[in-house]
Amino acid sequence: MNLYPFGKAVTYPIVRAAFAVRYEGVENIPASGGYILACNHRSNFDPILLAHKMSVQIHYMAKIELVRNPLIGSIIKRFGVIPVDRGGGDTGALDNAAALIQNGGVLGMFPEGHRSKTGAPLRPRSGVSVIAGKTGADILPVAISYPQGIKFRAPVVVRYGKLIPHARLGIDPDSPATIRAASKLLMDEIIALLEPLPEGSPPSGAEES
Repeated sequence: MNLYPFGKAVTYPIVRAAFAVRYEGVENIPASGGYILACNHRSNFDPILLAHKMSVQIHYMAKIELVRNPLIGSIIKRFGVIPVDRGGGDTGALDNAAALIQNGGVLGMFPEGHRSKTGAPLRPRSGVSVIAGKTGADILPVAISYPQGIKFRAPVVVRYGKLIPHARLGIDPDSPATIRAASKLLMDEIIALLEPLPEGSPPSGAEES
């Protein structure tokens, strides 16, 4: 049983009550799937906020430790997550992600790899570009902007950018340099969609080690 539609319906009024949310650029969301959605990562609410204007389900990768947990695993698997072993090259997870995209699904990813504690963008990792190179997928950049100090009824802006065509990424799957360049291009697009950034925000630069 897929719990995603139920979870989306239940969380919508909760999130709208907790935050003053504004959505922009919804006209840029493709009508069908088969692409990667890439967003900055600030809060555990991010996946919920991203979902509410999307007609197609967003599938995320989750560390395999969560999936192995009897209670949590049985729940999150019903939300269509793709388990991944982050400790070693998990080619099976990459193959599953590629199959999802090629079958018309939407893969949601956070290029920074983990949440930013300050709101300042982090250097991107290469995962999004690697999967885009493997699948030939386009990427939809999205930015979620929170104020400093996330609190009740805080103003939040979710801004969907224009789809980045795969050809513009210039990825050669066998060339680490092109993968790094594509990661920087993507993160620059996300940063451009953000509201004014906190002071001291670093440039996107190369991927984070």
